[in-house]
Amino acid sequence: MAGEEPLDYARLVREALRDVPRQALRLAAVEGLPGEHPFYLTFRTSHPGVAISPGLHARYPDRMTIVLEHQFWDLAVGEEAFSVTLRFGGAPERLHVPFAALMAFADPAAQFGLRFEPGEEGAAETGATPAEPAEPALATGSAAAAEPPAGNVVDIRAFRRRDD
Repeated sequence: MAGEEPLDYARLVREALRDVPRQALRLAAVEGLPGEHPFYLTFRTSHPGVAISPGLHARYPDRMTIVLEHQFWDLAVGEEAFSVTLRFGGAPERLHVPFAALMAFADPAAQFGLRFEPGEEGAAETGATPAEPAEPALATGSAAAAEPPAGNVVDIRAFRRRDD
């Protein structure tokens, strides 16, 4: 294959980074959240495959940040997506989110976060903070008014090929 990189390391790194929230959620689904480790997940609400109620979509037409901390139920994690039930205004809501819709994942207790670029599925980008819950949609009992602290944000730019 002339002109093609035989090993697309940037793609491999993007796929590996996308696996971090998948594995963290799998652990939480089986064992619960460890200690005081809330997970902040920001996702594009209009991404294909996202399933949220019309009311939530009206309130969050572009993106939504959820926090898995104290009150969440039936967390199910698959290869391509996760589903969880949260309470919004006291009413339970089931959300289904493909991992490709994720914009950010953060665990403030570990001072860890990832941001994912729109467009390239699985692409990661660094920023000043791991997640920006500017419009948090929170489960009852989650204390997410404070923004997650900056921490170990992985910068994929170091792995990108430069065409100089």
